Amino acid sequence: MGTPELISPRSPRVTAARRLAKRNFRGKERRFIAEGPQAVREAAEHRGSDGEPTLTELFATVEAAERYADIVAAAHAAGARVHLADGDVLADVSQTVTPQGLIGVCRFLDTPFDAILAAKPKLVAVLAHVRDPGNAGTVLRCADAAGADAVVLTDASVDLYNPKSVRASVGSLFHLPVAVGVPVEQAVRGLREAGVRILAADGAGEDDLDDELDAGTMGGPTAWVFGNEAWGLPEETRALADAVVRVPIHGKAESLNLATAAAVCLYASARAQRPR
Repeated sequence: MGTPELISPRSPRVTAARRLAKRNFRGKERRFIAEGPQAVREAAEHRGSDGEPTLTELFATVEAAERYADIVAAAHAAGARVHLADGDVLADVSQTVTPQGLIGVCRFLDTPFDAILAAKPKLVAVLAHVRDPGNAGTVLRCADAAGADAVVLTDASVDLYNPKSVRASVGSLFHLPVAVGVPVEQAVRGLREAGVRILAADGAGEDDLDDELDAGTMGGPTAWVFGNEAWGLPEETRALADAVVRVPIHGKAESLNLATAAAVCLYASARAQRPR
């Protein structure tokens, strides 16, 4: 693969990539960082709604370029600029303790909310007031695994392109439409007008998830609204929902964390919607 061409953290290309760790620079450049072989592989295969490749640059150590030659080839095929970089340079750009030798620079890929509604979604995860980037990325991954049609991050939630969110999604960010910056009232109104039932997930909910499943009420298009990790959903958001549903606790656990509760709820809807 040759020798590293980028050996200084002060290189203009490295400096530009490193700045994407900050939200204001991400917003200005409309670029974000994807780290590791899984995320970079997905980015190299992804194209935006305009048909243009999502991956624009790839930084790789010589060792990683040899180990993941297929990913480097995919990056080249996508038209991305590929830079061989010294390990110290990768460590300077990386947001992880142990970099895996591949860092991609990607174009923003969020989808307009109106486009999500126009696609007539049957299962949607709405993240309202979710502030932890790791949780946001994990819920996105759960939504992808459950076969959801879209994810919506409200304007009070964490930045979709936070490096921790991207990393926690483990590539799922590139698999399904995600709308960002949507006020929760607008999200609920739009989804309801599109024929989607709104369920708010809350540990203190009046309705039990098991009862909903037994009653056969979850087979139609559904949007689950998930709240803040620490204090759940505010009353005004709960009031917007058609029902506030709790995941039953059959054992002695005090509660479920956000990502676990989201997985249970999304899979319950996916199972209810699947033809028998």
